[in-house]
Amino acid sequence: MSSKGKKKRSRHVRDKWRGKSWYMTLAPSFFGNVELGTIPSADPDQLIGRIVEATLYDITSDFSHQNLKMFFQISNLEGKVAHTIFKGHEYSRDYMRSLVRRRTTKVDGLFNLTTKDGYRLRISVSVLTLSRIKTSQEKIIRTIMDRTVKEKAAELNLDSFVQEVVLGKIASDVYNEAKKVAPLRHVGIRKSKLLSEPIQDLEEPIEA
Repeated sequence: MSSKGKKKRSRHVRDKWRGKSWYMTLAPSFFGNVELGTIPSADPDQLIGRIVEATLYDITSDFSHQNLKMFFQISNLEGKVAHTIFKGHEYSRDYMRSLVRRRTTKVDGLFNLTTKDGYRLRISVSVLTLSRIKTSQEKIIRTIMDRTVKEKAAELNLDSFVQEVVLGKIASDVYNEAKKVAPLRHVGIRKSKLLSEPIQDLEEPIEA
């Protein structure tokens, strides 16, 4: 490429970035409105709905949380600040791979549930045993998963439920019940996804 062509391309790149503004993205309030970083955009309207990825470590500064990927969706803007809602989380692939061992059993459960305040989520729970277990034991453990996560969802609003999911409280509850069935090595909610928000009633009350 000629020097003239390089200069033209460089000018085009500079002009492209010059037309963009930078927006600070924040985690939801139940994660302390922690700053997730800045993203550029020439049109702020295009930011609404964009998915922002972080790790739980970015929020808690706890090094043990670096293997948990978090997903947030930009919901609204206030000036140059982008507010987000929780969209889901998942274990990193390397972390999930490191948990699996030979001659053990991995019991997976996939559940759709609704929180106390009407948010619908889908979560994946994994239980890893110390040795191989019977199919009948797997069935009991999966029943414990189902009962525990759905009872918790019915008791908690979205913010509290998500905190207990990603910080391991619900996994701990499953562990304490399932360990009575078989010796366990790990229990975790390895993935979650927000399916829908509560339907808002837009009808105005009828005046008497």
